[in-house]
Amino acid sequence: MSVIVVGAGPGIGLATARRFAREGHPIGLVARTEARLARHAQELRGEGAEVEWAAADAQDPQALRTAVRDLAGRLGPAGVLAYVPLPDVATIKPVGETTGEDVARALALGVTGAVAATEAVLPAMLERGRGTLLYTTGSAAVNPSPERATSAVANAAETTYVRLLHEALTPRGLRVAQLTIVGAVGAGLEHEPATVADRLWELHSAPGEALTVLP
Repeated sequence: MSVIVVGAGPGIGLATARRFAREGHPIGLVARTEARLARHAQELRGEGAEVEWAAADAQDPQALRTAVRDLAGRLGPAGVLAYVPLPDVATIKPVGETTGEDVARALALGVTGAVAATEAVLPAMLERGRGTLLYTTGSAAVNPSPERATSAVANAAETTYVRLLHEALTPRGLRVAQLTIVGAVGAGLEHEPATVADRLWELHSAPGEALTVLP
């Protein structure tokens, strides 16, 4: 069962890939930067993981679907999708300064990308009657602030999408979960990336609610 990680950067993405690889799963990495993906793949292979990667911008639905499907073709059907890209901080502004373009970019990354990645793995999961869809958001999903308007809008939309997936797919044997992370993620910060990855593994391993908050 392959695990596809979209947003495979050096923080949550790489930690999530490492956590699932430790359980013996082949890993597919998706991010924008080829050089970074190659480094991450080399690092994980050095730890004994089976890893492939494909570069795609999560804000480009067609490119993202193609990348995810390509990895599933090389590694075997995806049993887990982890959609964990970081937000575009350039779009995060006070609500009175936020433009339509800012909101469009935030929604493209946080929602349209999530839908496109899900679309690429869902048919095979439904055919098998099992699979896990995991998503991360920031604290704006539960505590929106007018100082971070695009985060509030995009997180709310993604939360709604995940809840609808959870309602529709749980009766069909799939697990759907969103992990909302309150506080900064990084070495020495409120949440270590490995801690977030452990929580995502737990959400995959046992059925639960649509939304879990990591305070």
